[in-house]
Amino acid sequence: MKIAVTIHGTRGDVEPCAAVGLELQRRGHDVHLAVPPNLVTFTRSAGLPATAYGPDSQQQLQGDVFERPDALTAAGPADWVRLGNPLNALRKARAAATRGWDEMADTLLAMTEGADLIVSGTAYQEIAANVAEFRGLPLAEVHYFPVRANTQVLPVRLPAPITRAAYAAGEWMHWQLLRPAETKQRRTLGLSATRTRPVGRIVAAGSLEMQAYDPVFFPGLAGEWGERRPLIGSLTLQMPTEVDDEVSSWIAAGTPPVYFGFGSMPLDSPADAVRLISDVCGELGERALICAGFSDFDTNGTAPHVKIVPSVNHAAVFPACRAVVHHGGAGTTAAGIRAGVPTLVLWVAAEQPLWGKQVARLGIGATRRFAATTRGSLLTDLRAVLSPEMAHLARLLATRMSTPSESVATAADLLEKAARNRHAR
Repeated sequence: MKIAVTIHGTRGDVEPCAAVGLELQRRGHDVHLAVPPNLVTFTRSAGLPATAYGPDSQQQLQGDVFERPDALTAAGPADWVRLGNPLNALRKARAAATRGWDEMADTLLAMTEGADLIVSGTAYQEIAANVAEFRGLPLAEVHYFPVRANTQVLPVRLPAPITRAAYAAGEWMHWQLLRPAETKQRRTLGLSATRTRPVGRIVAAGSLEMQAYDPVFFPGLAGEWGERRPLIGSLTLQMPTEVDDEVSSWIAAGTPPVYFGFGSMPLDSPADAVRLISDVCGELGERALICAGFSDFDTNGTAPHVKIVPSVNHAAVFPACRAVVHHGGAGTTAAGIRAGVPTLVLWVAAEQPLWGKQVARLGIGATRRFAATTRGSLLTDLRAVLSPEMAHLARLLATRMSTPSESVATAADLLEKAARNRHAR
C-alpha cells in the first residue's frame, strides 16, 4: 500500500511518525513523509523519503510566532492583558497559522496521487482532511495529547454536554483563523462550501485518531473515547547519536547525573540557564548533563560537574540519570517515565503544562513554568524530585508504560487496518 504521512512541527512531532513510517516500510509498504524543511535531512537520515512541507518549524519557534506572550502562546489572563490590541493579535495569529497554506496544499495533493491512506498530525490537519475528501481516501491522525472533547482533562469536571460545547466553541474559533485559507483550498479542489468546522468533519468521517501516549496519564479516557481514539503509547525511533559513547563514559566516571534538556524550545539566555543549573547542582552535590538541543550553549569554562552535549539518545541515557528536567514535551515526558526516573517539567508553551500537571498528579515529579524558575525554586523542586519516595514511585510507574516497540507495532497495525477498510467498502 502507498501511505502519505504529513506532519508539521518540531522533531518531537516528526520523530514519532518517522518511527511508524519505518515500521510500515519494513512491512513492505510505500511510505512518504511531508515534513518541515528543517527536518527533511533528519527524516531521510532515518531511512524514509521526505518532502519539504510548510514553514521552517524552528524559525517559527524562534521568530515572531512564539514571541511571548502572543495570541498562540498566551498561557493565562496576565499574558492576554499584555497582548495589547486584540485585533492586531488575532491578525498576527491568522498570518502565522496559515503561512504557506497554498503551497502545502499543492505539495500534499501531488504526494497523495495513487495513495491508499493519508496520515496527519493535528497541525494543518485541515489541509490533509480536504485532500483526503478530494481523493476519497481515509484519513488517520496521530495526537500527542488529548485534543478532542473529553471529560478527563479539564481542571473542573463538567457534564459531558457542556464539555462538548466548550470544545466545539474552541474548535470553531480556531477555524475562524484558518477559514479564508481553508475555503480557498476547498474551492480550488472543487469541493463544496461547508459550514461545519474541520474537526467536526474529521470526526464525522470516522477517522482513526491514534493517541500517542499511555492510558496511565489519563485514567478513564480510553473508555470514554473507544476504538476510534486508541491510546497506544509514545512513539520513538530511539536513534543513537554521535556522542553516545562519550556521554556513557562521562556518566560511568561519577555519580548518576541530573539530565537537563529543553528540546526545540528556544531559551532567551542559554548562558544564564547553564549558570543556574551549574550553581544549583553544585550546591546539591549533583552532576548535570545538559542537552543543548537547538539552544546555543557555550561549552567553554563549564564546571567539572557539568557536561554539555548537542543531543542524547533518551532511551540509552535516561535510565542512567537520577532525574530528568525538561520542557514537558510528550515524547521526552514518556521517555523519562519509561526510564523509571523522577521528572521535573519546566514548561514553556503549548500543551507542556498539561504534561507537567500529569507528572505531579502521578507523584513522580514536579512542574513549574520555565519563565518563573529561580535559583530558589529550582533548589526546592530538585530536592523534592530527588527524594527516595519519588524515585520509588517512578520505578513503579515505569512498569505500567508501553514499550516503544509495542507502541510502534500497534500504530502500524491500526494504519494497515484503516487502509484495508477503504478497499473493503
